[in-house]
Amino acid sequence: MKAPAPAPEERKTAHRSPSASGRPTLARRLVAEALGTLLLLATVVGSGVMAERLSAGNVALALLANTLATGAGLLALILTFGGISGAHFNPVVTVADASQGGLPWRDVPVYVAAQIAGAFAGVMLAHVMFELPVVSASQHVRTGFGQWAAEFTATFGLLTVIWGCSRSRPSATPLAVAAYITAAYWFTASTSFANPAVTLARAASDTFAGIRPADAPGFIAAQVLGAGAATFLFRWLVPNLPDVANRVVVESDDEEDAA
Repeated sequence: MKAPAPAPEERKTAHRSPSASGRPTLARRLVAEALGTLLLLATVVGSGVMAERLSAGNVALALLANTLATGAGLLALILTFGGISGAHFNPVVTVADASQGGLPWRDVPVYVAAQIAGAFAGVMLAHVMFELPVVSASQHVRTGFGQWAAEFTATFGLLTVIWGCSRSRPSATPLAVAAYITAAYWFTASTSFANPAVTLARAASDTFAGIRPADAPGFIAAQVLGAGAATFLFRWLVPNLPDVANRVVVESDDEEDAA
């Protein structure tokens, strides 16, 4: 007697390996974070070089080109890697996620290391593509209270968008994040770095997108404060935030409970 044919759901499950049905391994998530951050920095720095070369000295036009490329690239990268690692590409996003139970604290150091390594590799790749020195300390001065206030605002706004959209419209979060960064390039005096890994890596690029190494600590401090303020605000606005924190940017497949 023939056994009954498996139900469609059972057939689907039978063709999936155990690794495919669970959360991606830590190694896969780290590669996704490193590669995503690499391509993000290659986009930011590479488009800055291209924009400066083609704009004939028009800084506004160069910034516009740099902005559009960054926003479009960020959206594509979040959609590409979000289902694997959550597409943080940003240490303050990773720490904020962990603080709300969305990521195990034990994963934070390696996530951050992968993001920083990827960011520097992205800068070097952009330099190689445009035949520039592989690493060159930036001379672009970005300091002062106005710049720090801008970075606080940029990062506060970024985390506000992430927490707000991940709570109410998670599917819209990638587009909202990319749209916010595109806007923040223009309404903040700092052109919205909003990311410590990006800040450190851009200090190694003496190009349109660079920041003087001496100015990086002030930016990073402002970014940490901005991210913390937004996260604490949403703990009050949305008391059940930990229940949805695993969607901090894009919910990865079959997220396991944070330990």
